Amino acid sequence: MAKRTYRLGNLQLKILKFLWDREAASVADVHDAVGERAGLAYTTVATMLRKMEARGLVKHRSEGRRFIYQAAVKPDAVSRSMAGDLLERLFEGSLADMLSHLLAHREVSRDELANLERLIAERKKQS
Repeated sequence: MAKRTYRLGNLQLKILKFLWDREAASVADVHDAVGERAGLAYTTVATMLRKMEARGLVKHRSEGRRFIYQAAVKPDAVSRSMAGDLLERLFEGSLADMLSHLLAHREVSRDELANLERLIAERKKQS
């Protein structure tokens, strides 16, 4: 079975992060946390949630007249897919090129470098 590729816009990703943190939330809750800050109307957030449900990203249950949404995908599946897609499309699958780019164009603390070195050493032991 092929792995699913997730290509999410900023709003979709913010909504999913909110739902992962909260586990379940009404449209009003999502709007208050994500939409209102971005200047989006309640109806825009409701429409986005319906579109995300059609794509299998979220699901809902009814509580009276309210829809309560929850994420239908796991955070790890989304981050793995999005990172893998970025690696393939932008760096033609070269992890070394991606890391080289990030190291050359971002501030990297000594702690982060030490952590990267530790991760590489652990991976070498697994090979």
